[in-house]
Amino acid sequence: MASNTLYSGTVVVAGATGRTGQWVVKRLQHYGVRVRVFCRDRDKALSLFGKDVECVSGLIQSATDIANAVKGCTAVISALGSGAYSGESSPGEVDRDGVIRLVDEAAKAGVKHFALVSSMAVTRWYHPLNLFAGVLLKKWDAEEHVRKVFSQADRSYTIARPGGLKDGEPLRHRLHVDTGDKLWSGWINRSDVAELLVISLWVEKAKNRTFEVINEIEENQQSLESCYSNLPE
Repeated sequence: MASNTLYSGTVVVAGATGRTGQWVVKRLQHYGVRVRVFCRDRDKALSLFGKDVECVSGLIQSATDIANAVKGCTAVISALGSGAYSGESSPGEVDRDGVIRLVDEAAKAGVKHFALVSSMAVTRWYHPLNLFAGVLLKKWDAEEHVRKVFSQADRSYTIARPGGLKDGEPLRHRLHVDTGDKLWSGWINRSDVAELLVISLWVEKAKNRTFEVINEIEENQQSLESCYSNLPE
């Protein structure tokens, strides 16, 4: 770990082998933060991240597996996302129940900060994305549980609601942030979503905030910390 790291704890990344989760791991490594990957497929994780990253295999449906993954850690970043209408990869199993289970086990283990990738339009029951097994409604339920559990004393949370996700390097766009789920459309690089949640570990203004975020213009950035300063109170 880099000697000048801004965060000294160990961070569990759930959903790490997904496209956004991979960026979360990369940005944690960039800042020299200790990473523990919680994944279903250990071989896939090792092929993506190498042997320098600690991997704990298990299922998000298992409280025992999750408890094993979060033990001794100080923060969790969840990039979990469903990939099927039904079964173990459905929105109910992953976006809602999986995140809720992760929150509960993290709190029991003494985790101090929980960061979550959610979605723009999560409060809108009539949104077309809810045709995919009510995915936004499930994400909203998970958000509410994060806020309930991690707003308590000595804990904190950060919930990012990105627009449509694209591939690309981080820090290449000025971002627009807002609260209240008022944004209707927009895109953002997965890497910037990852960056925002990683820096929430040490940026005080990121604590206990839920916000929407999309690209504003293409413009190189030195840091995304100003996004948290720009959030409406």
